[in-house]
Amino acid sequence: MALHGSDAFRYPANRGSRNNSDMPRDRRYYCVYIMGSLSGTLYVGISGNLHKRVFQHKFHHFRGFTDKYGVTRLLYWESYDDVHKALARETQLKGWARAKKIALIVRRNPHWVDLAAEWYPWMKSSEGRDASTSH
Repeated sequence: MALHGSDAFRYPANRGSRNNSDMPRDRRYYCVYIMGSLSGTLYVGISGNLHKRVFQHKFHHFRGFTDKYGVTRLLYWESYDDVHKALARETQLKGWARAKKIALIVRRNPHWVDLAAEWYPWMKSSEGRDASTSH
């Protein structure tokens, strides 16, 4: 088994008689998420690093749909350990009618709270503005 990235530094090159099934592996998780704007625009996405991806949405790191429509609030997410299942779920949610997406959000987040509101406290300015406030 070849080791890549940070795994190459975690395990010694010569592991003696250990076989590969004994080696711990980092689990990968893939998150399917729904973000929304204050005006009600919804966006469905997928990421292998939800914390980083939400940051990119909130602080407008890329031009595109979420930047154009002010989609900065994480409203719903679910995780998978299989990328193919996550991609299938993302495709499924993107195909749903708006009302069905809203029903999914309301079941888990009835007050439409930004689930990532406290993830980046150092990004709030002293004026009380955050990523959800227009400048």
